[in-house]
Amino acid sequence: MNPAPSTSHLKPVLVDSHCHLADVEFNADRDAVIERAHAAGVTRLLAIGGGETPDEFASAVPLAERHDWIYAAAGFHPHEAARVEERHFERLREFIAHPKVVAIGEIGLDYHYDFSPRDVQKRVLVRQLDIAREAKLPVVIHCREAWGALEEIFLERGQGLDRGGILHCFSGTLDDARRFMDRGFLVSFAGNITFKRADDLRAVARRIPLDRILTETDSPYLAPVPHRGKRNEPAHVVEVTRMLAELHATGIEELGARVVSNFEEFFHLR
Repeated sequence: MNPAPSTSHLKPVLVDSHCHLADVEFNADRDAVIERAHAAGVTRLLAIGGGETPDEFASAVPLAERHDWIYAAAGFHPHEAARVEERHFERLREFIAHPKVVAIGEIGLDYHYDFSPRDVQKRVLVRQLDIAREAKLPVVIHCREAWGALEEIFLERGQGLDRGGILHCFSGTLDDARRFMDRGFLVSFAGNITFKRADDLRAVARRIPLDRILTETDSPYLAPVPHRGKRNEPAHVVEVTRMLAELHATGIEELGARVVSNFEEFFHLR
């Protein structure tokens, strides 16, 4: 399969489907970061709420209110699960009624760091899946070294989600991806797909259908090559898009446009 003809004179349209714009790392120059993203071609951006405590779960909402092309997700990260109280679930129910909140996330399981006990992570995830089902919202899933446990939870409690969700910063196997794509999930790739030792991840990405792919930065984390080691930001999603275009033997403009379409269709934005 030959690459599509080059259209390098065009600026690609891009999506950053997962970034932490409300993070303190951006406090000094957040407006400039947003301007650079837009100048780079980012036309849709999903800002993820969260912070040092569960009380900050909706921190991305004010940013989404100020920019018509920025949307927000709200939820409790597995790292914070041990500090989530009943009042937090009630506040989450209130915030997801906001018109710019398009997903519950990021939520999930993290068995790499185990900052919260695993049984507590599972309980908090299940509660948020229930809320997502009630609200008819998709979920943004964080999963690290916990794919078996995540699959078990979705088999038992993941039925009936209106639109599935997004596997954020995907790092699993092709079988993991397929099991969740069968549930209506999209698969989002971040800057780690550009890393030198990411051959296995690139092999998976090559097999994901184009209509199921999203791009993200997870900024300020996981800066892609050639920015690795520096603070990441949404404008750098162009490097993720470039890598995925190479893997699928297409142009960056075509891949970017496909991802924009995926994002807009998934979130019913057109």
